[in-house]
Amino acid sequence: MIERNHKHRIGRSLEEAPAVVLLGPRQIGKTTLAREIASESPGSVYLDLEDPADAALLSDPGRYLDLHAGSLLILDEVQRVPGLFQVLRGRIDARRREGHRTRQFLLLGSASTTLLNQSAESLAGRALYYELPGLDATEVGGRRDALWVRGGFPDAFTAASDAGSGRWRLALIRTYLEREIALFATRLPAETLRRFWTMLAHRQGGLLNASALAQSLGVSSPTVSRYVDLLVNLMLVRRLQPYFANVGKRLIKTPKIYIRDSGIVHSLLGLRTLEDVLSHPVAGPSWEGFVVENLLSAAPFGTDAWFYRTRAGAEIDLLLAPPDQRLRAIEIKRSSAPRTSKGFEIATGDLDVTERFVVYPGNREFPLSARTLAIPLEALMERLAYPDFV
Repeated sequence: MIERNHKHRIGRSLEEAPAVVLLGPRQIGKTTLAREIASESPGSVYLDLEDPADAALLSDPGRYLDLHAGSLLILDEVQRVPGLFQVLRGRIDARRREGHRTRQFLLLGSASTTLLNQSAESLAGRALYYELPGLDATEVGGRRDALWVRGGFPDAFTAASDAGSGRWRLALIRTYLEREIALFATRLPAETLRRFWTMLAHRQGGLLNASALAQSLGVSSPTVSRYVDLLVNLMLVRRLQPYFANVGKRLIKTPKIYIRDSGIVHSLLGLRTLEDVLSHPVAGPSWEGFVVENLLSAAPFGTDAWFYRTRAGAEIDLLLAPPDQRLRAIEIKRSSAPRTSKGFEIATGDLDVTERFVVYPGNREFPLSARTLAIPLEALMERLAYPDFV
């Protein structure tokens, strides 16, 4: 079993709040991690609300919660019982009055927007929200390329072969298309969404052009926006927003779109091996998306992320503002001999940037200029992580 860095962060969050909401797509490892936490918390209780037997235990939720007062109660797929949040609120407040302020509930969910909307009012000021990403480059023992090709879903990464990993990912895609998405969009044809998802894979890291996608699919632009919203809600797609600054230049104001898991990108495009990926035009954009997800996985809680691009072509692939709010500019290169682009130099000159990095697939750090450092992905992840979160 791969030791997850995020276990310590989640444990810390449980010590700071009565409820922690753990978000993440299906099969990303939430349940495994929650069970590990449970094994270290004597008397804890785990319920899977997709299991009718477990869900039946909450037919009278107030009574059940009172029965297990004082224990850490872990509720999986909690978005399936939206009425539960009001009951949780009452029990949290009652226990607060008794002096119990932390480690009461760990709530797991696989639909971020849905779960946030359900819990926002009831658990306001009572819960911390934590998103569990896929496996990252610091967790896989130097197998960065394998992680890039197979993606961060644990079962996909640990498969016995590339072919086995590919079969697992195709099965996951089919599960989402045939089962999961129907829970949130009952009238959405699976084949249409499969085509849309594949189109996004071909356009990995590109600007969202809803009208072009709509024309290709034969639907309206608002329909495409709903498709994107759905995949963002399921934490399968990232919508990276542009950074706005008063720099006296015309700025791109359209978000960039990434399929968040590189393995899903490759499966949608029929790519199984590293050689397949490297020989395909998606290699550069796929590597960019992989780096973006890994860096955001390592960044401390509260980090803001954007890209920056002017209509004249000045661009920063990823602009990060951790809680100290000092901007870090990152250019992403799939080259063993990276150089900064002219557009990056211009863009970083436009903004008040504290540090400049070029992430590349090598293993050594070296200066590209007096202000810019070429750096391996794992090294930058370690720089970004605050020591007390590592």
